[in-house]
Amino acid sequence: MFTINLPKFGDEAVDSFFSGDGGTSFGGSSFGGGGGSGGKTTVIRTTYGGGGDPVVTRTTYGGDEPSYGGGTSRYGDSTPSYGGGSSRYGDSTPSYGGGSSRYGDNTPSYGGGSSRYGDNTPSYGGGSSRYGGGSSRYGGGGSKYGTGGLSGGDGGTAPATGFRRSRYGNKSVKGDTNRDIGIGGRSCNSSRSDPFGQVYNQKYSEIKQRCRQRGQLFEDDEFPAVDNNIYFTQRTRRFEWKRPGEICDDPQWISAGASRFDVRQGELGDCWLLAAVASLTCSEALFAKVVPMDQDFTTDYCGIFKFNFWHQGEWVEVVVDDRLPTYNGQLVFMHSTEKNEFWSALLEKAYAKLNGSYESLKGGSTSEAMEDFTGGVTEMFDLQKAPADLQKIMLKAVDMHSLMGCSIDADPNQLEAELENGLIMGHAYSVTAVKLVNISTSRVSGEICMVRIRNPWGNEAEWKGAWSDQSDEWTLISDEEKQEIGLTFDDDGEFWMSFKDFISNFEKLEICNLGPDSMQGQPGEGQKKCFSAISEHGGWTRRVNAGGCRNYLDTFWTNPQYRVTLTDADDDDEDNNCTMIVALLQKDRRKKRKEGLDLLTIGYVIYNLKEGESQGPLDVNFFKYNASCAKSPSFINLREMCGRHRLPPGTYAIIPSTFEPSEEGNFLLRIFTEKDFQGGEIDEQTSYNDEQRRRREAEPIPEPVQPLPVPSRGGRPDVEPPSDEEQQQEEALKNTFRRVAGDDMEIDAYELKDILNSVFTREFTFDGFATDICRSMVAMNDGDLSGKLGYEEFKDLWADLRRWKRVFKEFDHDASGTLNSYELRKALNSVGFKLSNSTFHSVVMRYSNSDGIVDFGDFVVCAIRLKTMLTSFKMADYENKGVASFDIDNFIQTTMYS
Repeated sequence: MFTINLPKFGDEAVDSFFSGDGGTSFGGSSFGGGGGSGGKTTVIRTTYGGGGDPVVTRTTYGGDEPSYGGGTSRYGDSTPSYGGGSSRYGDSTPSYGGGSSRYGDNTPSYGGGSSRYGDNTPSYGGGSSRYGGGSSRYGGGGSKYGTGGLSGGDGGTAPATGFRRSRYGNKSVKGDTNRDIGIGGRSCNSSRSDPFGQVYNQKYSEIKQRCRQRGQLFEDDEFPAVDNNIYFTQRTRRFEWKRPGEICDDPQWISAGASRFDVRQGELGDCWLLAAVASLTCSEALFAKVVPMDQDFTTDYCGIFKFNFWHQGEWVEVVVDDRLPTYNGQLVFMHSTEKNEFWSALLEKAYAKLNGSYESLKGGSTSEAMEDFTGGVTEMFDLQKAPADLQKIMLKAVDMHSLMGCSIDADPNQLEAELENGLIMGHAYSVTAVKLVNISTSRVSGEICMVRIRNPWGNEAEWKGAWSDQSDEWTLISDEEKQEIGLTFDDDGEFWMSFKDFISNFEKLEICNLGPDSMQGQPGEGQKKCFSAISEHGGWTRRVNAGGCRNYLDTFWTNPQYRVTLTDADDDDEDNNCTMIVALLQKDRRKKRKEGLDLLTIGYVIYNLKEGESQGPLDVNFFKYNASCAKSPSFINLREMCGRHRLPPGTYAIIPSTFEPSEEGNFLLRIFTEKDFQGGEIDEQTSYNDEQRRRREAEPIPEPVQPLPVPSRGGRPDVEPPSDEEQQQEEALKNTFRRVAGDDMEIDAYELKDILNSVFTREFTFDGFATDICRSMVAMNDGDLSGKLGYEEFKDLWADLRRWKRVFKEFDHDASGTLNSYELRKALNSVGFKLSNSTFHSVVMRYSNSDGIVDFGDFVVCAIRLKTMLTSFKMADYENKGVASFDIDNFIQTTMYS
């Protein structure tokens, strides 16, 4: 016996984009508030110099952008197009979604392709793609495409197929067990092999045991010691791969404890990564999670080491062998100040493996690495527009073990240029401490906020202003205070600044806030303060829920929606508000560059939900008449868009979207708050709403009552004179049926086809109902498996067809004779079909064409099948708990004879 689970019936249900080739990205559109004036559009271009450090230039185009009220123009009349001319971005720039196919004719689907990374896929710094093939489900999250699941059971028969009405009775059975599977047991994205399998499925313990048994040192076939895993877009001098024991006499995993001074940059332009690693060493618990301590070069040494990284919502283990690139016997890339310490060099190698190569690490954002080391969410602050409470935010960030980095944007002509004050433009620094220290002079005493910063170069390139090494200001604090903050004066790249000088001289601050899982499993860290967090995996699918931003009102409502309930204000908030950090991360975009696709332009909008607001998805009317209460800082093509919001306790809806509609991609939405909260996706519960169906059936059908045309041998229908309105409708229908059916008083699919096409091809522009469709109409109304319809069955089918014809015309707003997928959902809802996002997705994939268009014939079959399947399910849900039971024969008959 099979048991199927389904919800119970009747229920109502960041300023830059790092590109190795110096390409262009845009900052998207900033909305005006619901019906207010439009904002401005910022175009952001980031390039990299030889050191891999970002050079950011900004161009802002002014106003007249459409407000929330919509409009068809993207930016408004006064906004120039991106490269001039009539094209969207300039003549040579392809549009984001391009073409009519999903990704392009030769683009593999999400499960996609046999290549692991793709040889010619550029990454952020140029080079191989970071991600190798779509591990994510279309709609993400824990749910699968179809209904709940199937499981085995025992006994029972049901003569009426699928619990359809039968002339011979109606018996049924129940099941007793349940297990989740994919849709109909088919292979789905969640069950297929993970494209990172070559990385993830390497088990450290198994490999080490195998090497010990064979007496061999590990050589990683998944990341071999070849030059193509270093640089592959350029010819370089030949490197020699050596193990630590071949580089020095006494190799150490970690020498005298891990420290931020263990990290020095090599020839690779990945200062952004080094800045994050330096910050990581400031938290012993976080460091131990990423760099497991139970490894060395002595005990059971087999040449294998392991690291843990957070990757798109989950922690993964990455193993590497210890062969490292050298030149003239010296390490080429990241290394420690201690010649015999190798944890930092091997960490860089593991991260390069995860990203495809060393070259793929050239150029990037510190925030990316900080998130991949912690699973946290990173906020970007423009220090030239610093919030009034930034000092408070930074002090709280230290208290909550957040990682921080800072930088100064570079001028294109002054890459990594040293300023007079000693700071380096276009260079990533680590913020390693924020302290309040007591100062005392003859005239004043009190506290001053100090910021400790480290240059990953680890040399004398340090701040030269107030509170720099050996400056007179240090005489203003006591020796005890100096000792407490760990003050040293060395040419090690580390220095102190006052908070005032910090925000005046640096331009960007990145704060990586930690969630509860960042400290999970670390001794003594369970009581540390951290944010409460939830994560939601989702996606935008063209024709289903890729609705674009609020400028596209007609489709915006179809985007994924998430509900968040904030109950308790922050402890130290004077206005009784709650801090909520929202982070929207797009998945797998690096690998898609080989397909001609780049990062999408993404953002989100937040709406306040009033008490008693509908629990189901918000429709177009909600967004038409309600303004947002908050939104992302901008729409921009970064890997992640993040914003901090202070909101009063209440319930809110978060709508993540791309800027343009019909752009596809997967995302991870994360929400962080200081206090516990509730949240989740706003989704419909799949059901057949009987009350709504009965209301529809009770509506009069505004058309004259006529008998059905009867096909003649000459091919033209013989039509009887009109009958006398509704009194004679039943008799007219019966008389027509008798003439078509003959003596057996039944019609088959071919006779049904002739009748229906004689009627409906005169009203709709379509090819008529195919024989197979008519077979389905017969099958789904044929409870006794006769292959034909009796009069009562035909009468029910005819009533449904007239009703669905009226609905089709009602929602065909442009009178095109077809429905798009958005009109289809409204039409199905109107007749009582409530479909979850994943179920509606499967309906669109099955019944629409490549442009997402549904003609009348496909609409009718879709409606008939939904009605039949939901009715069958409801009849088999004996306890009304959303669990239906079928014996195997009945289940197969239900699915095959349809």
